[in-house]
Amino acid sequence: MAPSHYFLILILFSFIIVISSSNSFTPSRHPFDPLTETELKLVRTIINKSYPVGPSHKFTFQYVGLNEPDKSLVLSWYSSRNHAIKPPPRQAFVIARDKGKTREIVVDFSSRAIVSDKIRVGNGYPMLTNDEQETSSDIVFKFKPFLHSVARRRLNVSEIVFTTSTIGWYGESKAKTERVIRMMPFYLDGTVNMYLKPIEGMTIIVNLDQMKVTEFKDRLIVTMPKANETEYRISKLKPPFGPTLRNAVLVQPNGPGFKIDGHTVRWANWEFHLSFDVRAGIVISLASIFDTEVNKYRQVLYKGHLSEMFIPYMDPTDDWYFITYLDCGDFGCGQCAVSLEPYTDCPAGAVFMDGVFAGQDGTPAKIPNAICIFEKYAGDIMWRHTEAEIPNLEITEVRPDVSLVARIVTTVGNYDYIVDYEFKPSGSIKMGVGLTGVLEVKPVKYIHTSEIKVGEDIHGTIVADNTVGVNHDHFVTFRLDLDIDGKDNSFVRNELVTKRTPKSVNTPRKSYWSSRPKTAKTEAEARVKLGLKTEELVVVNPNRKTKHGNEVGYRLLHGSAAGPLLAQDDFPQIRAAFTNYNVWITPYNRSEVWAGGLYADRSQGDDTLAVWSQRNRKIENKDIVMWYTVGFHHVPSQEDYPTMPTLSGGFELRPTNFFERNPVLKTKPVKVTTARQCIPKHD
Repeated sequence: MAPSHYFLILILFSFIIVISSSNSFTPSRHPFDPLTETELKLVRTIINKSYPVGPSHKFTFQYVGLNEPDKSLVLSWYSSRNHAIKPPPRQAFVIARDKGKTREIVVDFSSRAIVSDKIRVGNGYPMLTNDEQETSSDIVFKFKPFLHSVARRRLNVSEIVFTTSTIGWYGESKAKTERVIRMMPFYLDGTVNMYLKPIEGMTIIVNLDQMKVTEFKDRLIVTMPKANETEYRISKLKPPFGPTLRNAVLVQPNGPGFKIDGHTVRWANWEFHLSFDVRAGIVISLASIFDTEVNKYRQVLYKGHLSEMFIPYMDPTDDWYFITYLDCGDFGCGQCAVSLEPYTDCPAGAVFMDGVFAGQDGTPAKIPNAICIFEKYAGDIMWRHTEAEIPNLEITEVRPDVSLVARIVTTVGNYDYIVDYEFKPSGSIKMGVGLTGVLEVKPVKYIHTSEIKVGEDIHGTIVADNTVGVNHDHFVTFRLDLDIDGKDNSFVRNELVTKRTPKSVNTPRKSYWSSRPKTAKTEAEARVKLGLKTEELVVVNPNRKTKHGNEVGYRLLHGSAAGPLLAQDDFPQIRAAFTNYNVWITPYNRSEVWAGGLYADRSQGDDTLAVWSQRNRKIENKDIVMWYTVGFHHVPSQEDYPTMPTLSGGFELRPTNFFERNPVLKTKPVKVTTARQCIPKHD
């Protein structure tokens, strides 16, 4: 590993390191390593022997991922440090569609056999595959009623493109809740910014099991936003340009200061496992921090990742009411990951990893450069102090801040989500979410707010001629299996309360505040709506204390609070009831992973975090999981058009009495040099 006092040089030349997750990594038996291309091919071969695909037998792979290994076995393997203990069995979990039914299969790699195979009974459907969405578009383009409507509207069919939309659930019985999607047409006609030119008034429903159009109607709405000034490609934009930014990159000439061994990342005082999942995207596991006071690594996070994203739009009309996506469960936040661009998506010195997943027929598919890891030097200050009160002595001590970031960008339709996991030498872990991309808009006859009739609700903002950016929300839920210095933890709500100064105290002060900690004993006591009280939220290990008697812990520093504004009995909110609280605490359960349920598409809200928590299980001094939702209410503005500057949010997990003192007190300052010339490093 490079020394902790990394040399950073401001130059114009730099280098990028790319690591292939399937070929360049040394073979590893880490329990959380993602499935390799070889393993995915083996899964396909084993399953196809039992379910041979043919004209009369349609069998599709909807999800293939690592079957969650037994936690106690993983911790036993991990705690041995030299990994002398045999790792838990390595298995794949497969969700498939077989003749209109959902099948759950577990494949064991050591025996090369199916060890579990069952038909799933219940509401909801599995994640959509890219292949079936593309096939649905092809089917519509061959559908004669659609082609007739295009002709009646005087549109050029070659300029039409489709995106797919799940349609949710609105009280239908299970028998009537078929596996269908709605096809949403857009018109290019002079722009590549397709989402800004929707073709409204068409209802096109495709049944995915039958692979045919089962419903079509056209209300012949002809108003369409113009394509003016929708270009965003730098090669196509015309002067004047601006604002002008100087060409510069921050680079470490000796390479990055972190080391990747297989999928295990080591940097500064951190060690963690980094993986890719087709549904969650990045998965962080077994994150531990080295404590110099005790000369060992201490556990912080057993596993953390995106669990679900809920994006409801606020237009109840026929063309919009169904747009209430559960992005990770509907489309796959890993499946929608994009290849990151060196130097722009990620800075110089970044290391890239591919994302590998199974396609609809089980064949491995690869997203090159799906994840990047880099050191972030943004001019922030780790800590500082200037002391000028001592006579004849002035002291200034400053430590520049450096952190390590793992990043993925998932583009689900019109929105690009930048998801960062940032590790700091101080012990903090920050999860960041950035929203950018293109607004989802609807056509209107108006070009000015003065034209809107009194009392009329256009459900958004006029952002361009004949164009309304529709109001909507983003709720991004993380699952965080914290193991603070061990797996048995408690959740403490430390309320800050105002107190009157006792008359017995000789002081002019009339009040002060004091903390009133309360340990949550059950799930109900741990549900938090932020903003209702002034309180600190801390996960502690009651079995570990500092030398001064404080329970070691990590505190949640939340971002701005945003909760759902939909009615509790509204069907989308029933399905997304996991957003009813900003924070939930549940006992660890290996089957409770996806906040909106394992089968989110067309789900009925009966298998969500909110339902699990109704059991009101005991959580004091137990293996517990924190669920936190980053929320945004988005009223579009003209600055969001034609592309949206990144809107950021997030939260921080910060050590609280975890260390005996400041863990970065003795960190040496980073040395920064300005170099006129530098020879790029080539691997």
